[in-house]
Amino acid sequence: MEQVLTKQVAEDKLKLGKYEFSSRLFVGTGKYPSMKIMQEALEASGAEVVTVAVRRLNLKDPQGESLLDYIDTKRYTILPNTAGCYSAEDAIRTVYLAREAGFCDMIKLEVLADERTLLPDPVETLKATRQLVKEGFTVLVYTSDDPVIAKKLEDAGATSVMPAGSPIGSGQGILNRSNIRIILENARVPIIVDAGVGTASDVSIAMELGCEGVLLNTGIAHAKDPVKMARAMRLACESGRLAHLAGRIPKKLYAKASSPEKDF
Repeated sequence: MEQVLTKQVAEDKLKLGKYEFSSRLFVGTGKYPSMKIMQEALEASGAEVVTVAVRRLNLKDPQGESLLDYIDTKRYTILPNTAGCYSAEDAIRTVYLAREAGFCDMIKLEVLADERTLLPDPVETLKATRQLVKEGFTVLVYTSDDPVIAKKLEDAGATSVMPAGSPIGSGQGILNRSNIRIILENARVPIIVDAGVGTASDVSIAMELGCEGVLLNTGIAHAKDPVKMARAMRLACESGRLAHLAGRIPKKLYAKASSPEKDF
């Protein structure tokens, strides 16, 4: 039975445009206590996609030390992101820098409204999505859990819509399951929860709701033991996906005996 389940997990691929992955857990590279711990956490997470903020990279001095020196680019697909951008123009310019640096055309688009809340700017995000899709990029777009804007981003050509579970780095988990469910019901593209995940159960909840994946950073990097937490997140992602595919029993108000009324 274990071999059968292992095979089912291996064959259950996440498809994002022309890209295909076995792992549905995407992890970030910021905020770790050290590069060594980051490397160990990435391995423990089982992730195949690692997201990197383009603004953190040393692109001006190719001979200088870079975050990428600590990431095996043959093992991981690097997902450049536009963290720290507050306008469509700034985000698009950052994506161009990533392309010039030789990254793949799959990018995580993030356009924030302000530095205090780090909430996404829906108008600027939609504007940037349309432009980048027009130019042939595979756009995974970070947004709020608003079903209306999520649908508009999908219609604009986003390969994946990535609603926040809760504010970036807050660790509050999935605050509005109802909105996520509505987004899932209306979506024709993969929905990946991005931001706010604090612990393994948050990942399981997102996957059990039917999300195609989870992207997180702080929940691992700021854990007391990032490597153990990375392993926990991996198991939660896999178990949540299996639970979704298996189909949970309906919730009932009253008890129902689990033993059969008659012998077989």
